[in-house]
Amino acid sequence: MSEPESITSLEAKTRPWWLRIPLTLQIVIALVLAVSLGIVLGAGNPSPDNATFITNLAIPAELVLKALRALATPLILVAVLHTFMTTNIPGTAGRRLAVLLLTNTTAAILIGLLVANVLRPGSWGSLAVTPTGTEIPAQSVDPWGLVKDAVPDAILKPLVDNNVIQLIVIALSFGIVLRALKSEQIAQGKTGYQPIEDVIGILFEAVIRILNWVIALVPLAVFGIVAKTVAEKGFAPFQSLGAFIVAVLVALTLQACYYLTRVKIGSWVSPLRFLVGGSDAFITAFSTSSSTVTMPITFEVLQTKIGLRESSASLGALVGANFNNDGTALYEAMSALYISQVLGQHLSLGQQLIVILTSIFASVGAAGIPNAGLVTMTLVFTSVGLPTQYIALLVTVDWFLDRCRTALNVMGDMTVSALLDGKKPRTLDEA
Repeated sequence: MSEPESITSLEAKTRPWWLRIPLTLQIVIALVLAVSLGIVLGAGNPSPDNATFITNLAIPAELVLKALRALATPLILVAVLHTFMTTNIPGTAGRRLAVLLLTNTTAAILIGLLVANVLRPGSWGSLAVTPTGTEIPAQSVDPWGLVKDAVPDAILKPLVDNNVIQLIVIALSFGIVLRALKSEQIAQGKTGYQPIEDVIGILFEAVIRILNWVIALVPLAVFGIVAKTVAEKGFAPFQSLGAFIVAVLVALTLQACYYLTRVKIGSWVSPLRFLVGGSDAFITAFSTSSSTVTMPITFEVLQTKIGLRESSASLGALVGANFNNDGTALYEAMSALYISQVLGQHLSLGQQLIVILTSIFASVGAAGIPNAGLVTMTLVFTSVGLPTQYIALLVTVDWFLDRCRTALNVMGDMTVSALLDGKKPRTLDEA
């Protein structure tokens, strides 16, 4: 889910002209130039004289991915803390909201893994021979081992090790406690929590701005890795990407059907009313690739066109959107399985369980983060030992799939609102 950059209009106007070009268009231009350069360099039959130059083309991608890995853990930590400190979550409704969000995200990941296991898009081609030392060790399902590993030896250790499960345990623990302290102080008329909230907000904004600098280099990374791949191996490595796109679209469609089924069973809203009434929000989400930009439109259509109560609309569209990222979680799980298939490796049941847990936890802190899927994907890959350099190839199709999963994220928010509204439509007194 790509969110708007945290810069003012004045800053946007003073940026260099090439940074004012939409990121999607920059990536498309990078792809065209990369393919052209790859053809010039041999397209699968490169000259030995160009070997060093071709190898160096991948350096920008390696640097960008290294920066993303470095930013991922502090970004999720401050994002979770920021969300807990700034979001108003009511008690009873909040617990029900948490259950709905967790079940929807889990269902999305399971659907993604099911489609990836059945269609096996990665078997349609191969990217490269797995580099030495990147074989994924077999793991068995060990629930107690997962619980044991979720508790870090030191508070800062997960930041160093990029351990997302331990990181989320720490972030949720501190977030819940800080939220409780804030509520207690507000009830007592105290403001001692304000400096901590301000510091967390500043840290969040700072990491977001640094991330924007890294994201600005993504087209350069795409250019380098695509040009290198085309030059060395031709177009064969990209054949499976088409199958991957189809698989992701199938999974997103199944998740949308799951949402409509839940709406039909658990609320008074008919699926047709839900789709027609929410069309403005879906179109906006797809065109802007931003659930944050779509949020006010989602909130409005839930009340005016679908007819939900304001309290239900606000919980799902405004509060839930800060935690809900079903489309991104589904995409990350499918990406991990896809890359393992492309490399000729196999993720065991235990490793796929780790992918599920990591995707769920990562999605908690991913909502509202610019290019969240690209950032948290590094953590999902690392959790099962997959080489992260192949994420750069996924970026070549991510600009389109990002829009699709953002629309699904918005649909998930609207589904939660409809379920919270119950099976009785609002009365005239409530309107």
